[in-house]
Amino acid sequence: MANVGKAVKLGVFTLAIMNVTAVVSLRGLPAEAVYGLSSAFYYLFAAIVFLIPTSLVAAELAAMFQDKQGGVFRWVGEAYGKKWGFLAIWVQWIESTIWYPTVLTFGAVSIAFIGMNDAHDMTLASNKMYTLVVVLIIYWLATFISLKGLSWVGKVAKVGGIVGTILPAALLIILGVVYLSMGGHSNMDFHGDFFPDFSKFDNLVLASSIFLFYAGMEMGGIHVKDVENPSKNYPKAVFIGALITVIIFVLGTFSLGIIIPEKDINLTQSLLVGFDNYFKFIHASWLSPIIAVALAFGVLAGVLTWVAGPSKGIFTVGKAGYLPPFFQKTNKIGVQKNILLIQGLAVTFLSLLFVVMPSVQSFYQILSQLTVILYLVMYLLMFSGAIALRYRMKKANRPFRIGKHGNGLMWFIGGLGFCGSLLAFILSFIPPSQISVGSNTVWFAVLIIGAIVVVVAPFIIYASKKASWVDPNSEFEPFHWEEAKVQAPAAGTTATAQTTNSNSTSTTKDTTSTTNTPT
Repeated sequence: MANVGKAVKLGVFTLAIMNVTAVVSLRGLPAEAVYGLSSAFYYLFAAIVFLIPTSLVAAELAAMFQDKQGGVFRWVGEAYGKKWGFLAIWVQWIESTIWYPTVLTFGAVSIAFIGMNDAHDMTLASNKMYTLVVVLIIYWLATFISLKGLSWVGKVAKVGGIVGTILPAALLIILGVVYLSMGGHSNMDFHGDFFPDFSKFDNLVLASSIFLFYAGMEMGGIHVKDVENPSKNYPKAVFIGALITVIIFVLGTFSLGIIIPEKDINLTQSLLVGFDNYFKFIHASWLSPIIAVALAFGVLAGVLTWVAGPSKGIFTVGKAGYLPPFFQKTNKIGVQKNILLIQGLAVTFLSLLFVVMPSVQSFYQILSQLTVILYLVMYLLMFSGAIALRYRMKKANRPFRIGKHGNGLMWFIGGLGFCGSLLAFILSFIPPSQISVGSNTVWFAVLIIGAIVVVVAPFIIYASKKASWVDPNSEFEPFHWEEAKVQAPAAGTTATAQTTNSNSTSTTKDTTSTTNTPT
């Protein structure tokens, strides 16, 4: 009986590996390989100003509100009010919706390389209609599976993460080492500059997408209470996980740069081409279809996990009265069917942009940039909100706290993350010089108009919400200022009753307490 109720605690290294698995993806390596040696600078820079701050800030916020629903909606809403919290979770959901076509484009390219004819595979991977059809088939299949229930998806995701990400990453790095040790010619100049040429402003654009490589680390904050002595061990896990992540990204990017000349790097194909070239060098070309299947499986597993993930968050908030009843409909097993269908229609529409974009690569890049822009809106709100909560909720219990005393360290960590996110946000609007994106007018139109529409939409929905939208079965907990409002009149009522019983002439105008309520 001594062990009953004793929670199992996560070790430092276990949590670090969980963070690595949640964040690392290989599909973006070619985007940074074009920078050569200086790509290492971007990875390190983004880790310092974004990855580590995200992990630490999210850990404090997750621990503060561990028993309350809402995620980023709760975090931002407690700091700035409901409509800003709604904006945060809205862009998180929309961002993931826009992300699907990009990750599935990578999946379609992987499937194209299952064949043994290199020329045919590359031609097929560049075909817009092939990519469009594969993206839509895979996405709607994933949606259909999600509607049937997700009891087995977790197992698929675990296997997909190992087979489709961790093992290929390790193999790519090992192949790079073997290639160089056997006298292979390196296409990367390791005598180049570590620091990039900051005079070429447009060259920084692809680097801004590196922030999205590290996005999602805030999810690890939910495990802060599962760590023994979190104030000491959680930061250790964050730094170990960040170090492993950076090593995988840096060495993986170098491995591609070694085997593929910079001028030949393609955002959607180069990872598969890199593996192909390495396998030819070691006379094991038969491995190419196997690695293509593994990468495609990793993509499919990731999509299966994410299709119902962020949509579940917006669904929970919607039931609390923030979305019309139409979006709150579920099927017989409780899956948010209407939100998934609307999400699927949005993915279909975005995928049809293939028609107007000059190439699969340009389509991939512009949607990736829009994804970065929207996700960074959420991060800007999260970082600034964490600082604001140090003042709005001074006495709140913080099981994990950045800095033992005072707010100086939170200002530094949160401010670092905010400034890094703001820099990446601005850079994301500039067309990259390395990739043909067609008309700059189309580029700016899609990014600016797309971002404005997505950001304005939740405010319109919020202004239109009605009391009838609240699901009576919703158990969404009130915000701290709402609880204060409820308590204040109750205290005032008691005071008034006592005053009346003593025949006092005092009025009730002083019975309510002032509450700092975000708008």
